[in-house]
Amino acid sequence: MTKDIPTLALHSGEEYIELYKVLKVQGMLSAGGEAKHVIAEGMVSVNGEVETRKRKKIIAGDTVSFNGESVQIIAAE
Repeated sequence: MTKDIPTLALHSGEEYIELYKVLKVQGMLSAGGEAKHVIAEGMVSVNGEVETRKRKKIIAGDTVSFNGESVQIIAAE
């Protein structure tokens, strides 16, 4: 059984959000600098794959995971 993963909706008109911003907006980390550091250290995964590009474009359908927490990105309403 899969647990419900929280979602983050893109803003209207946006096709993507940069990876470090996902961590910040979701409150997984308090600052963008921290987010960039943990990404560079290989502690963040996108769709189950380790991702080290801080500005990777995260699109609707992607799942970002860090420190046991995950969030799925969904299209703007």
